[in-house]
Amino acid sequence: MAPTPRSTRPRKSEPAEPTPPAPAPRPVRKRKAPPAPPAIEPAPPPPSATPGPPPDPAPSARRRRIVVTGAAGFVGGRVASALLERGDEVVALVRDPHRAGHLSAIGAELIESDLSDVARLTEDLRDADGVIHAAGSYRVGISKAERGAMWDANVGTTTRILDAAEAAQTPRIVYVSTVNVFGNTRGEVVDEAFHRDLAAGFLSWYDETKYGAHEVVEQRIAGKAPVVIAIPSQVYGPGDHSAVGEQLRLANLGRLRYLALADVAFGLVHVDDLAAGILAVLDSGGAGESYVLSGPRVRLGEAVALAASIGGHRAPRLRVPTRLLRAIAPVGRLIGRQNVRELVSASAGVTYWASSDKAERELGWRARDLERGFRDTFGAA
Repeated sequence: MAPTPRSTRPRKSEPAEPTPPAPAPRPVRKRKAPPAPPAIEPAPPPPSATPGPPPDPAPSARRRRIVVTGAAGFVGGRVASALLERGDEVVALVRDPHRAGHLSAIGAELIESDLSDVARLTEDLRDADGVIHAAGSYRVGISKAERGAMWDANVGTTTRILDAAEAAQTPRIVYVSTVNVFGNTRGEVVDEAFHRDLAAGFLSWYDETKYGAHEVVEQRIAGKAPVVIAIPSQVYGPGDHSAVGEQLRLANLGRLRYLALADVAFGLVHVDDLAAGILAVLDSGGAGESYVLSGPRVRLGEAVALAASIGGHRAPRLRVPTRLLRAIAPVGRLIGRQNVRELVSASAGVTYWASSDKAERELGWRARDLERGFRDTFGAA
């Protein structure tokens, strides 16, 4: 779970202090101004006249400047909020500041950026204590015409962020990957050391682009870049507008009419737990290491049944056979589905199962159980 700020409520024996005003919205910048030349400081007195300097505070005990990409998104937004709640300074690189006013309202500094210019990114990262790269494109079932944009959003953007971080000498980089890089685990629960069989091909264009970005990051790690990798499983929680999240929401409301591809399996991790895990990776992850952040493993049909039950409903009885989906794949566009074939190949009987034992052991991270997570997501008592 995301870290909880320490209470500022006074003791009963003391008068209550006035409530401090809400933080003023941070200004939006299109580019960060170049740093001013360092001031010339007077020489310190002789060692005998002054004590030695105090030790640097621990990373979690001092205010740090953290740049976050993808902060306007579902996961990146929770990461930015968690950083601000614990007292860090957040610089959010967003494509459209007008759609990210909620971040400014809670104290983040917004910089308008499409992440396309390495020189500008270098200036944005100048003097940052770390960067969390959570931006990307996460859709499955796209058309061929959209592939170039997704490749740039996942592989190109990651490459530019790493180039800029190297130029700015950013001391800490967290890359947010995905368990999709392991491919279909075929019922096996894998860990960070697992390598997929590339001869088996990729399940979707998203699968291939995220694998490509992950490879770029591993190459930089081999070159001693200060990168740590967070590997989330399927994310859910309040505000989730993904295809899986929408099915769970409709099931909870009793409005899901049918279920397709019910045997696809994944770990489900609550977005607040994931944000806490990403911060743990930032704070304590070993340089060059990877950490799976996965919630309980479940099949889609089981997750839908639980969501429906919590809402007081039954899961839909109508199941769409996978063979029917394969049959209509050639005419998918006529029913509003750009690439049914890709949806089927990425889901039918596929398991995206990975163990978070390493994160639990080394970072002290835990994911909540599904019933608690769903009750939080759907506002159930």
